[in-house]
Amino acid sequence: MDVLEASRITPETVAEHGLSSEEYDRILHALGREPNLVELGIFSVMWSEHCSYKSSRVHLKKLPTEAPWVICGPGENAGVIDIGDGDAAIFKMESHNHPSYIEPYQGAATGVGGILRDVFTMGARPVANLNALRFGRPDHPKMRHLIAGVVAGIGGYGNCVGVPTVGGEVNFDTAYDGNILVNAMTVGVAKTDKIFYSAATGIGNPIVYVGSKTGRDGIHGATMASADFDENSDEKRPTVQVGDPFTEKLLIEACLELMATDAIVAIQDMGAAGLTSSSVEMASKGGAGIRLDMSKVPCRETGMTPYEMMLSESQERMLMVLKPGREPEAEAIFRKWELDFAVIGEVTDTGHMVLEFEGEVVCDIPLGPLADEAPEYDRPHMDLDSYKTWAQVKPLGDVPQSASITDDLLKLMGSPNLASRRWIYQQYDQQVGGDTVQRPGGDAAVVRVHGAQKALAITTDCTPRYVFADPYEGGKQAIAEAYRNLSAVGARPLAVTNCLNFGNPQRPEIMAQFVEALRGMGDACRALDFPIVSGNVSLYNESKATGGGSAILPTPAIGGVGLLDDWSKSASIAFKGAGQHIILIGHSDSSVGQSLWLEVCHGRREGAPPPVDLAAEKRAGECIRRLIVDGLVSAVHDCSDGGAAVAVAEMALAGNIGMSMTVVSQIPNPGAILFGEDQGRFVVTTEDADRVRAIANEAQLFAVPIGTTGGDALAFDLVDRGGEQRVSLAELRAAHEGFFPKLMGSELTPEF
Repeated sequence: MDVLEASRITPETVAEHGLSSEEYDRILHALGREPNLVELGIFSVMWSEHCSYKSSRVHLKKLPTEAPWVICGPGENAGVIDIGDGDAAIFKMESHNHPSYIEPYQGAATGVGGILRDVFTMGARPVANLNALRFGRPDHPKMRHLIAGVVAGIGGYGNCVGVPTVGGEVNFDTAYDGNILVNAMTVGVAKTDKIFYSAATGIGNPIVYVGSKTGRDGIHGATMASADFDENSDEKRPTVQVGDPFTEKLLIEACLELMATDAIVAIQDMGAAGLTSSSVEMASKGGAGIRLDMSKVPCRETGMTPYEMMLSESQERMLMVLKPGREPEAEAIFRKWELDFAVIGEVTDTGHMVLEFEGEVVCDIPLGPLADEAPEYDRPHMDLDSYKTWAQVKPLGDVPQSASITDDLLKLMGSPNLASRRWIYQQYDQQVGGDTVQRPGGDAAVVRVHGAQKALAITTDCTPRYVFADPYEGGKQAIAEAYRNLSAVGARPLAVTNCLNFGNPQRPEIMAQFVEALRGMGDACRALDFPIVSGNVSLYNESKATGGGSAILPTPAIGGVGLLDDWSKSASIAFKGAGQHIILIGHSDSSVGQSLWLEVCHGRREGAPPPVDLAAEKRAGECIRRLIVDGLVSAVHDCSDGGAAVAVAEMALAGNIGMSMTVVSQIPNPGAILFGEDQGRFVVTTEDADRVRAIANEAQLFAVPIGTTGGDALAFDLVDRGGEQRVSLAELRAAHEGFFPKLMGSELTPEF
């Protein structure tokens, strides 16, 4: 019997593959017959939310993706921008949320491995890893296990593969109790004339499999990542891949060595949906067909079927199209690096994916329906006003007074969302490669372009509580904060990658979050000349197990990349000496809606998030970059969570130098002005306050002296309000660094 007719597909089989009855009807129409199980499995992963973006494509098309310095925008493995001198930066951010909740170490580790492959498959040597992590409430019974596993997985993979982990963010909220987020970002550097793409061309050209052998790990991983969690989630452990960073290191070196020749026509990593997605994407982008002999796929387990081979997400594997006759040269390189190499097929002119196994055709699918013609849904969504009614965010009531500025500051600095992340990042190798200029703990990481004076600045940012309260303003703010953080180190912001983490798109309120957040992001990117060049969408991030189908907070994580012409002129947050003027640049309006001060110190999460003035953001960024280049400021820090008071405290701790501040009696609510989270603001220190203020005023920005550096404490003189309040640096540091060691039951390593 022909394998194509060997198995009867039942409605239960279709549902088990995550396909609707309407989608199955589309498959029947595309094939003109009933699929076999191999074909059904291929359709199921290619049409999964994770691979097809079927609920998001219609909205992603609205984002700005072009600029004179953009070499390659969305659609390839990663985005590519020109950074001058024949160099390009290649970068992307991706999610590994569901696997990391089920198996935190391997989920996080393979997330790092996957994003590394996305970058080096385009010809770049990876130079930096970052991450954006979201966990549930710290006292959740499972959270300590999840934190420990995720951090160990990120460190274990990145450290072993030899790429520094230089930055990121970590936040906590009860909305992530049943569905944590693990977003990984990698940045690499390549020559602009040595960038590799994935379109398979050249009829008859050999298709080559390289890297590790294929196993049964990760089968249906893409489908699992396109569904929400329930009480049976732990049963999905077999869908979590297992990584080997040492093999990945060999794969990086072997690929880069072959890329130095002209043997490669196209190359694609095997990520989500493994051999299926890599082969389908290569053939469809090249407008060609593909034939694979599954009997030639290197397997590490006996008796593997074509269904298992095509859907496996085993790690550290790549697919290549080579020029004819170059197979021996390529094989010699991969054998030298002790990696598998096999010619498993060829490019055809059929427009079909044809799979053979033991001499028999086991799959014959036209490529159009698998890729470009995959389902695309414009899901129903609420308008913004209706969404806000649904969200039931409490209006901002009477703004409380602060009984003690220093007590509030201590409480904030020791709270989960502001406490030092040093316990986490000291587990990561931050300096391997010798090019890290600024390590974690500042506004943005800075990594020198090897052998050059220039450097890349990199950051990850998002404030999910803002996005929930007002998705449009929250989307704007996420982009604006990335822009500020890059500017704060002196870098010219160039481009964005993103990881769009949301709940179930079939709920109109969730789609409202998605649509409005993207509208805000798009408006911000256009205003700031900060295009989006790559990204990832992760939907169905909710858990029935935590009660009632609870969704995560909408979390459009932003990865920003900027360029410094001279790495030695980058600014940092640390106070550099005593007696310097502290100046707050930007307008302050006591915006305490959705602020951490209101939540942590007063138990209230309410009000609208602070509005974002994009024109002012751009003027402020340009002003700060000018001040840094001209050498007029010694320290720079943007104001974000916790407002100006927290920014000053972080600068003081980083430099181990105190400060004194006078809070004049004309300020009606010192707590609101000090802890309010007004956007577009920076704190700087300088010897020449008059010059700094004059330049800020030229840019139509407020610039207010707020204090002076010096001493071993933070002193706030509240004129006519009880006089001076003080908190020592030692007390502040103990509060700031105490949270994670206490939570995780392990001490910090002393810094040298």
